[in-house]
Amino acid sequence: MIVLHAGICDGRLLLWGETPAQSGAAPPGRRGRRPKVPRPERLPFDAGTEGLRAALEQVGIEARATERPSPVTAWLPTFQGRPAGSSPLIAEPPEPGAEAALMPWTVTALGLPRPQAIELLCACAGRQTLAPGVIVGKDLAFWATALQFAGTLVARQQFLPGVIEGEDGYRARWQPVFSGPEVDRLATLVRAVPHACRALSASADAPPETPAASLLSDFVAGMVDHLVRTPVLTAPEPLRRGRPRGKKAPAFASLHDQWMHALRSPDGRMEGDGEALAQFAAQTLEWQRPISVWTSAPFRLCFRLEEPEGDGDAWRVRYLLQAANDPSLLIPAEEAWGVRGRSVLKRAGFRAQEHLLLSLGQASGICPRIEASLKASAPGGYALDADGAHEFLTEKAQALEQTGFGVMLPAWWTRKGTKLRLTARASVKAPAMSAGGGLSLDQVVQVDWEIALGGERLSLEELRALARLKSSLVRVRGQWVQVSAEEIQAALDFWRRKAAGQVPAHEVVRMALGAEGGTPGGIAFEGVRATGWVADLLEQLDGRASFEEISAPEGFQGTLRPYQARGYSWLNFLRRWGLGACLADDMGLGKTIQALALIQRDWEANGNGLSIRRRRPVLLVCPTSVVGNWQKEAARFTPGLPVLVHHGITRAKGPSFKKEAQKQAIVISSYALLHRDFDILKEVAWSGVILDEAQNVKNPETKQAKAARALRADYRVALTGTPVENHVGDLWSLVEFLNPGLLGSRAEFKRTFFIPIQAGRDPEAMGRLKRLTGPFILRRLKTDRSIIADLPEKLEMKVYCTLTREQASLYAAVTEEAVRALEGAEGIQRRGVVLATLSKLKQVCNHPAQFLGDNSAIPGRSGKLARLTEMLEEVLGVGDRALVFSQFAEMGEILRRHLQEMFGQEALFLHGAVPKRRRDRMVERFQADGDGPRIFLLSLKAGGTGLNLTRANHVFHFDRWWNPAVENQATDRAFRIGQTRNVQVHKFLCAGTFEERIDEMIERKKEVAEKVVGTGEGWLTELSTAELKDLFALRREAVGE
Repeated sequence: MIVLHAGICDGRLLLWGETPAQSGAAPPGRRGRRPKVPRPERLPFDAGTEGLRAALEQVGIEARATERPSPVTAWLPTFQGRPAGSSPLIAEPPEPGAEAALMPWTVTALGLPRPQAIELLCACAGRQTLAPGVIVGKDLAFWATALQFAGTLVARQQFLPGVIEGEDGYRARWQPVFSGPEVDRLATLVRAVPHACRALSASADAPPETPAASLLSDFVAGMVDHLVRTPVLTAPEPLRRGRPRGKKAPAFASLHDQWMHALRSPDGRMEGDGEALAQFAAQTLEWQRPISVWTSAPFRLCFRLEEPEGDGDAWRVRYLLQAANDPSLLIPAEEAWGVRGRSVLKRAGFRAQEHLLLSLGQASGICPRIEASLKASAPGGYALDADGAHEFLTEKAQALEQTGFGVMLPAWWTRKGTKLRLTARASVKAPAMSAGGGLSLDQVVQVDWEIALGGERLSLEELRALARLKSSLVRVRGQWVQVSAEEIQAALDFWRRKAAGQVPAHEVVRMALGAEGGTPGGIAFEGVRATGWVADLLEQLDGRASFEEISAPEGFQGTLRPYQARGYSWLNFLRRWGLGACLADDMGLGKTIQALALIQRDWEANGNGLSIRRRRPVLLVCPTSVVGNWQKEAARFTPGLPVLVHHGITRAKGPSFKKEAQKQAIVISSYALLHRDFDILKEVAWSGVILDEAQNVKNPETKQAKAARALRADYRVALTGTPVENHVGDLWSLVEFLNPGLLGSRAEFKRTFFIPIQAGRDPEAMGRLKRLTGPFILRRLKTDRSIIADLPEKLEMKVYCTLTREQASLYAAVTEEAVRALEGAEGIQRRGVVLATLSKLKQVCNHPAQFLGDNSAIPGRSGKLARLTEMLEEVLGVGDRALVFSQFAEMGEILRRHLQEMFGQEALFLHGAVPKRRRDRMVERFQADGDGPRIFLLSLKAGGTGLNLTRANHVFHFDRWWNPAVENQATDRAFRIGQTRNVQVHKFLCAGTFEERIDEMIERKKEVAEKVVGTGEGWLTELSTAELKDLFALRREAVGE
């Protein structure tokens, strides 16, 4: 495990790390003569060179691209001579109230060149771990946030060229411009700078004193400069990386020309006479001076475009002073030029006339008409014609606003609906949806295209009249709108070519949702107006009308709660139209049974008369760890459906698989086999493909994601408890599986949505993405008012897991040994054999490392652990907290190590050896609001009674005590007085093993279970040898892939 940190030292971003002291390398001994000023002691948690490079390799960053590692001084909080770890994952936190001092420690640091630094920081955005065991420190996460801020400035073009002087001469730099909201955002970030960001120093004499504001501003400035130079973002063609050795610098006609060239070169270096360069740098600084005036002044210059009152009047741009703290306070420039002026302008240190003159002078470089207005003694604005107004609206206004000036434009310009665009209207002569049968999105519908201007439909004669005006701003029916000759000509050409036509209904749906490429003729697209069943469908998709809620199918054995009935009806609605659906309900809300109800309904609908020939199977793909769970749930809720589990070494292959699959309603398989058995899976004509835990295909480049997209099916469903809206980058792969082409190609998605949303938090892109995907994603939370009333206060569920092959092999060996030992054993000896075997088999089902006790690797060896990890990812993803019980302290330690590495956060572990004081502190931290630990591991005996842990709303029983009273006591640590939320209890079982069979025995005797098993597992020793052999036997369904 390693916690990665980053700090700035001597202007460079340096990467360093911590590992738990026991796993870190020992400090090297000193060699040679002792230095006069000894370097501080090495940090006991220092990750070292190998640790840092290994972490970078895990993340996919070329470690050799980094600079040579070097020791630097880190000033860290120290308690009684011992450094505090940055996280409880590194070292035990100090006692509350302990006094700390900043002390110097030596750490190994790697310098990151900017391209690698940006790659790493982009990977860190919004994440706690980069890979299992690679944890993002708070300081590294902060620099990732600061990089996003720099990206926002670049995306909004808030930067200016400049020249700076460094130790090695002058360099051309792109410098950020902070104005308005960016100033507030910068101030917020300055207040949030973690101490660790300022911990590194080249000196061990005193802590670094660089102010947080300077440190952050320098970082943002450096990143803005680099991002602007990055060819992929700004340059029309690739930039050359430096000058070949021995080649002279090109000759430039002036320093200005050299400056322009240096702004596009990789390093920005400028060469020449020092005095001339200094003078040029001073000139650029003077040119930039008004920027600092604007950002600090209580008023800023604002330009308001006023439309003409009558037909023959001119347009006018009026100059105003706008208050920084109250944008509604606007003072005409004429009042500022007055001798007395308004009292509100007479603020300490503010010279209104000088500020106005400086601002107008700066703005004149953007808009020459402003320069002409300065010939007046007290300029208050200037007049312009319609073409000049159009130029101001389309070019000058944006340039002025990005430079920091205020701009006020007519309301008709800023609201949607003022530009020439097509409106698609689908007029379908078809029966109403309630009466129509056999409707499909492949059906061709009649589409009449019309031209609208400013929301008003235009006739062909009106369009031709506009073309004759040859003006960019025209008044149509009393409203000013923008047109262009090119748009009008394109509209006329389109009208002549195709005023009406026929398209498939699914294209109408894509256009209505706003998908790119949906408009013929290349003209801007407004929306769809539809009639008939197409209108009904579109209204149901965007929520303007409700879809039909249907009852559970006849063969469904169970009761759907109201919200589950709505979810099942929604799935059926989209399935009817062949549209993919993502059911993203919170854990425990019953995604499984909603999907099973859908499959049951489909099976029954095709089960009457001749239609039975149309019955085709549904392929259900899930993680290996839940294959058994799906099998059990199908048997419980849809017992009439034939189910094939395509899994394990005995699974059908080749032609026999297709023949067998065609007889089934459901074929259950795993992601591991989705790619491996793709050649036989693709041969089946599937009715539907359902992906459970669909986050497994979030990476579109994986073989399993490609295989899922390539399968043929009438409909597709994705089930996930992970909030998909939180991970924009993962959304394309999921939607491409559900509804191919809806979000365009991956490159188009990245350009249109991912980069604007991630780098600039573009609200327009976010809104458009939500409109496109919203109709196909249904997410309900346990905390929703419409849901919580339907839920019981305590919801118990069994989680069936599979064994890995290693576990199965160990299980078989233990069973064989037990059978031999039972032969001839009697009395207390026999009892001891049974109890020892039960304990061994429990350990095998938990994890091979627990059974072997060899401190071996943890990941990938236990079906239970894999499933627990998946479920906890969902729990943590929605901010919930969990208790995890095991009766084995050894297993608790394995869980603690694994979960901390996977999630990058502390997991508390309470067992019998924990002293009372520390135990009380654990409970206090878990129960506290805010950033307290969210996973609490407890041994059943130590944590089963006497604790109040009501912050948890999930309880996991990782292994079973087979005593309902004891398990209920443990559950009641969360489900008790003070609990304000519904509690979900997850009881883990390995399917096909003794765990499942003991559970079945208890269920059969549930009414007297506490009496029968009240002494724990002792009652099992009374079973006959034949019964024990059957109990211990390993069934085929137990083994995963």
